[in-house]
Amino acid sequence: MRRSCLSGDRSKQICQHKDDDWYVHIQLKSDAPKPIKSDKVIGVDFGRRDIAVTSTNKSWSGKEIQEKRDKFNRVRASLQQKASQGTRSTRRRCRQILKRLSGKERRYQAWLNHNISKAIINEAKQTQSFVSIEDLTGIRERTNQKPRNKTERRRSNSWAFYQLRTFLEYKGIKEGIEVIAINPRYTSQTCHCYLHIGLRNNKSFKCSNKACGWIGDADLNGSLMIALVGLSVRQPGGNHLLSCAIDGGLQKALDFSVA
Repeated sequence: MRRSCLSGDRSKQICQHKDDDWYVHIQLKSDAPKPIKSDKVIGVDFGRRDIAVTSTNKSWSGKEIQEKRDKFNRVRASLQQKASQGTRSTRRRCRQILKRLSGKERRYQAWLNHNISKAIINEAKQTQSFVSIEDLTGIRERTNQKPRNKTERRRSNSWAFYQLRTFLEYKGIKEGIEVIAINPRYTSQTCHCYLHIGLRNNKSFKCSNKACGWIGDADLNGSLMIALVGLSVRQPGGNHLLSCAIDGGLQKALDFSVA
């Protein structure tokens, strides 16, 4: 049973949930603040090993969520086997448990992404910065074309990067923080100091230019590069990125900041 009432900039709904309890949902509308105009930027590198790494050297490990997903996957496989071989009541019970496990996994992922996005937007608000992220649209299709084992394919396909992006964007609108998505081309391969193609080995990155030779965390380097590209997109012609890229031998990557 549902009863709704709409009036002006407010709406409310009284409804009965599956647990047989009654709830009142109240929705309020308000104008979003104007985006902060700033030349400060926080770059965010998305990944599976570390869910997010910022250019301010903050990171959130993906180890726990991956372990939970692997555990849920093992339990699902066991339940599916029982459901295919058991009695009618066993199959019904297995389906109920599978549905509950699926909801539990989604809720944990959403809770984690809410906390990460909230922390990033709060830092951006405190430092009066905008946020630059990677546009990873279509990455699953591209990575699935590469030869990988079944486990790696499952882990990649369960990566909730788009949900994290969505949370960042709507929280940014609420707080007046602009979130821009840049083309990720070469951001993980380029040294943020000298803008030269470097060598990435797992979590380590080394600039291949002898004049620089920067060595450090690959994801941190990626987030710093994403911040530089984001600043270049926001200030075309007013940032030194493109001129430095030419001097640093990064001619082939000139298109990535405006794609």
